[in-house]
Amino acid sequence: MTSLPTPGRPVDPVLIGLVSNRLHSLLDEQQTALVNTAFSPVVRECLDLACAVFDSRGRMVGQSSGGTPGHINAMATGMSHIVAKYEPGALAEGDVLITNDPWMTAGQINDITVATPVFRAGRLVAWFASCCHSPDIGGRILSAAAAEVFEEGLRLPILKLRTAAGPDRALEELIRANVRTPDETMGDIYAQVAANQVGARSLDRMMGEFGLDDIDAVAGEIMLRSETALRDALRGLRDGRYEARMTSDGFDGRALDLAVAITVSGDSVEVDYTGSSPQSAHGVNVVLNYTRAYTSFAIKAALAPEVPHNAGSFRPVHVTAPRGSVLNCIDPAPVASRHLVGHFLPSLLFDALRPAVPEGLPAPSSDALWMTVWRGGEMDETQPFTLTLFGAGGVGGRPDKDGLNTTGFPTGVRAAPTEVLETLTPLVQRRRELRTDSGGPGAHRGGLGQVMRVSRRGEHGWTVNANVDRVEHPAPGAAGGHRGATGEVTDDATGERLPRKQLVRLAPDSVVHLSFPGGGGYGDPWRRPVARVLEDVAGGYVSPEAAREHYGVEVTYTGDPGALVRPPESYTAVPLPGRAADGTAG
Repeated sequence: MTSLPTPGRPVDPVLIGLVSNRLHSLLDEQQTALVNTAFSPVVRECLDLACAVFDSRGRMVGQSSGGTPGHINAMATGMSHIVAKYEPGALAEGDVLITNDPWMTAGQINDITVATPVFRAGRLVAWFASCCHSPDIGGRILSAAAAEVFEEGLRLPILKLRTAAGPDRALEELIRANVRTPDETMGDIYAQVAANQVGARSLDRMMGEFGLDDIDAVAGEIMLRSETALRDALRGLRDGRYEARMTSDGFDGRALDLAVAITVSGDSVEVDYTGSSPQSAHGVNVVLNYTRAYTSFAIKAALAPEVPHNAGSFRPVHVTAPRGSVLNCIDPAPVASRHLVGHFLPSLLFDALRPAVPEGLPAPSSDALWMTVWRGGEMDETQPFTLTLFGAGGVGGRPDKDGLNTTGFPTGVRAAPTEVLETLTPLVQRRRELRTDSGGPGAHRGGLGQVMRVSRRGEHGWTVNANVDRVEHPAPGAAGGHRGATGEVTDDATGERLPRKQLVRLAPDSVVHLSFPGGGGYGDPWRRPVARVLEDVAGGYVSPEAAREHYGVEVTYTGDPGALVRPPESYTAVPLPGRAADGTAG
């Protein structure tokens, strides 16, 4: 039998383990309820969301298995604003709060946070919250073209969405009147409310089972364990200052520089982004909350990925960025496409920390998730549609293996199945395949990007906002590896390159061709074993020309010229002079 927490006495470690495991389980239950009741493919298929539980003071105790770092970590720090909004006693059972203020939560107004205080015997004991990317929030269709956040859609301060008496109908009507997808947007919000309720009910049952009047003492120990584990990992690094720089495409040809200096001192780390570009005039700016989110994620991923994620794992990491910089923009800066800069931070931090981590860190990735927003809404369009799709390029090569293909790092967001987009809209996905030669050459090759071609049925015009990056600045290699391929967005009907991060009007017969970037390679490509190069060519990952140019291997197909299936046995591979077959020095 477990002993119950008593003020001033240590908490039974068995109880801590039991509660921690149960919280993890009920958080996955919360996420499952959210996904199964959501209306939009953004949440239902792509999992662009986060779910978490907090103690009575709003400190994050745990998160669900899924969820993006930009949502979960930003929501974790943003809960302090939500908790501070109402004086003690101002909230009651049945209250549900909502906000999408970028500077308080996840950095763009498309991300809506719904928070539910949990009461037991009339006393506030915990919070459940979720943050989801809304299918639409009005204003400009999501892009980087706005000059102020006011242009980007409906901004909601922290408000009561519901009370015990029921929903705020005026607020719901206001939201519905300002978005292009009222049913999907409100449907996702209802799903967030329901999922929080699922978590709250399961927590109440757990507290009854263990005889707990609150969870704060146990939660404090759970957070302390994560903090201690991360501090132990930091003590394993050599103290010092580590620096790196990286460049993103920015907007309309105006690139953005990202700079970081990481100072490791004992069991804590200071991360300073001084030297990064000033905030942009367009919507690629990042709020400090989001900068902190991806910074804390990167530090934990690099040093202690197995440590449970909660407020304790944030404490050893201190983040600063100059006010008015692209990584700490000032309200009302436009921020809609903040992920196109924020997603670069893990690769930037890995570059800086690579000399300090003995086992090594991955090469830079394609980083920024490619987000395309498709719209058909002409006057005579019988069924107007707005659909957000996600796609990923390649992850950087790793110290001991290749990078992952078409994987959303660091975000974790998934791509919607072709059947979903073709069922919900007149869009047609004509092609979707891995992009040969897009992964950076290396002893461990960078992950491949992909190629997609999209058209539409019918005789109407349509639009796309291609929120993409690494079209001008590819992912660099590491430890002698080569850079990945850059991306490209074109209209196959005209052969023209399409403008990025802004609305583009398309003719009915347009065919949008998206070539996703690849991850950087890790290590000298000539150190890749010849057998691995042959497998890459046979699998279509690397062309024979690239095998010769970058890997020093002559790969020749010797099988039936008419064969559709060409296994590795139908190829021969010969290393060029000075190049050893096993990848050692020739």
